[in-house]
Amino acid sequence: MSAPTLEARNLVKDFTLRSGLKTSILHAVKDVSFTIEAGKTVALVGESGSGKSTIARMLMKLETPTSGQILLDGKDSGMRGRAVEEYRSQVQMVFQDPFASLNPFHTIIHHLERPIRLHHPKLSGAEVRVRAIELLERVRLFPGESFAERRPHELSGGQRQRVAIARALAPGARFIVADEPVSMLDVSIRLGVLNLLADLQREENLGVLYITHDLATARHFSDEIMVLYKGDVVERGPADDVILNPQHEYTKTLLGAAPEPENLGRLRDEVRAELAGR
Repeated sequence: MSAPTLEARNLVKDFTLRSGLKTSILHAVKDVSFTIEAGKTVALVGESGSGKSTIARMLMKLETPTSGQILLDGKDSGMRGRAVEEYRSQVQMVFQDPFASLNPFHTIIHHLERPIRLHHPKLSGAEVRVRAIELLERVRLFPGESFAERRPHELSGGQRQRVAIARALAPGARFIVADEPVSMLDVSIRLGVLNLLADLQREENLGVLYITHDLATARHFSDEIMVLYKGDVVERGPADDVILNPQHEYTKTLLGAAPEPENLGRLRDEVRAELAGR
């Protein structure tokens, strides 16, 4: 039996822009194709405005492609009806902002029980709660019961993002679209969230699309990297090959813009010396 796959085939997304009497077309995504296999992480890298989030929204059926297909295990579920509901039980998204993606009026347990009830209607109330508590502990929030009745404002940013990851897993998802999942978090806690995603990917054989502008984390947490520029995939390949031997000028530019650890250390020493001399 072949491995489960999520495939984007020749995706195109155009937006119509109107200003007064003038109309123009923005080509946001241009003929993009890729496949994510279960148990693998593919990084989609590019600057703001390159089309990364538009691709994510199309994968989640939140945007209709102008042309092209999205296939789960070789089947196209379309854009509406029961087939889309089944698709979304298998493909879930972790949004960028954990402060906005959780409803502040509801408890943490509510955020997890709702998708479980929606996708597993035959479970009893007690069974739903047990699953929700297990999800909290799967994302390393121990003990789960101590977090269940809290509200989002009572959690740190990293804890909220862990809840968002648990919510994505709640329907039984096999594929996760993680759209800049750590960019809104403090630097000190980003690694923990990324390590959690990597652990879940291995433990549960998840396929992950990791959307980021950070080439360093893309290299260390992904099997394959795709570099997106103005809606086009301009380079792709195994993570180490793309980072260590970039072929496209845009990839080289992204790498050149990334701060080097030794330079950061030098700058830190210079700042300390300047402050000491005041």
